[in-house]
Amino acid sequence: MDWEPVIGLETHAELLTESKLWCPCSTQFGRNANSQTCPVCLGMPGSLPVLNVRAMELALRAAVALRCTINRRTFFDRKNYYYPDLPKNYQISQNYCNLGVDGSLDIPSNGGARRIGILNVHLEEDAGKNLHAEAPGADYSLVDLNRAGIPLLEIVSAPDMHSAEETDSYMQTLRQVLLYTQVSSGKMQEGALRFEASISMRPAGTQELGARVEIKNLNSTKAVRLVLEYEMRRQGALLKEGKPVQRETRLWDEVRERSGRMRSKEEAQDYRYFPEPDLLPFEIDEEMMSRAAARVPELPLERRRRFSSTLGLSEYDASVLTDERAVADFFEDCVKQYPAPKSLANVILNVMLGQLSERGTSISQVQPKYVADVVRMMDDGKITARVAQELLAREIERVSRPIVGEGSGATQRQAPGDASGSVEVGKLIEQLGLQQISDESALEPVVEQVIRDNPKAVQDYLAGKAQALGPLVGEVMRRTRGKSDPRLVNKMLRERLDAKG
Repeated sequence: MDWEPVIGLETHAELLTESKLWCPCSTQFGRNANSQTCPVCLGMPGSLPVLNVRAMELALRAAVALRCTINRRTFFDRKNYYYPDLPKNYQISQNYCNLGVDGSLDIPSNGGARRIGILNVHLEEDAGKNLHAEAPGADYSLVDLNRAGIPLLEIVSAPDMHSAEETDSYMQTLRQVLLYTQVSSGKMQEGALRFEASISMRPAGTQELGARVEIKNLNSTKAVRLVLEYEMRRQGALLKEGKPVQRETRLWDEVRERSGRMRSKEEAQDYRYFPEPDLLPFEIDEEMMSRAAARVPELPLERRRRFSSTLGLSEYDASVLTDERAVADFFEDCVKQYPAPKSLANVILNVMLGQLSERGTSISQVQPKYVADVVRMMDDGKITARVAQELLAREIERVSRPIVGEGSGATQRQAPGDASGSVEVGKLIEQLGLQQISDESALEPVVEQVIRDNPKAVQDYLAGKAQALGPLVGEVMRRTRGKSDPRLVNKMLRERLDAKG
């Protein structure tokens, strides 16, 4: 019998707030253990939570982006359980009245799109972090409560995915949506995005769900893919042998790359949810709804389709350009300055992104007009592609160069348009003498000298090896600092060498 996996994901995304969900403690990552705590997030008796409205606004923005029906009057609940990293012995979450329900997310699939259901979106607080001693014989653990009270957005998908590849597409697309809407940093290495996967197996072509296995605390998309592939093999082997799959919760062992039993669902404790008595219900008015909707941009998949259909870009180029919102915004700003999307996309993807990544500089630091002017002059034949690369490298170096902040001694990136801003492209080309050499008489002595200096390449060409022309063209370009029109150089070399033959 062929078995089909049925997969759903719970995603926990840390919201981009400066303070925690119920108190003013900082959410900054990497501080000393327990240095960002107060009586509220430590669960001290008598302390009362106060809702961080910024967190609610970000959660609402995400719910709108995921096409959810919004509960305009929502409230919080207590989820009661004991764990050392949960000081209050309960977590404030949403169970009875989630912020958003019945949403959806379109993901790329087989050259098209597939819609994945979103069961609910809700807001909750994070717990702390247990640190287990690894020394031989150690019988203690430590707890860091800096994360206690961090605002989390939980996004619960429907069980609509049927492969590890499809689940990976969902995770990548969801992360892009969270980045595009500026709801979360998406930094998995900092715990800002975590997953819990549920998987069951059923006979292919049927609708009834099998016994569901849940895998907790997956901190990377790679871990999710590996655990799903492992569970498909494990559960498939059991079913093939006629054995039942136990309904249980499991943990993923990254070292051994296998899952292990944590508890059966029959053993799962009752969380005894009840409405949080220390927080009033929250009313979402029209102004808040309008503000959230206005801050949801065109999402990656829709933008990718438009770049392909309207601007004529390849599916690959459109995909890379829309991977990050800053890059897509920059590209569109360049197109407004110079409507040549294919030329601009080629330069941004093949020249700029690598240099920016090496320097750790955001593309938003670069002036779109500068790039558009460089590409326009290259397309017009006023400068060569090599000179265009040099000009772009100069600009990226300029905006990446640290400058000393006044008084504080701190450094910061140079911003576009400051006192040391980039010179207008045409003037810069003139100052540096980078105009393309398109005058045959000016190139004549260089071409003749290159022919004299490279007798081996000349003989190879005359012997019928057409590829020998390439090094000669390259040498002329090198001696003219890349300023020569390569088509003219190629023509001149052929004429002179063919005359010798």
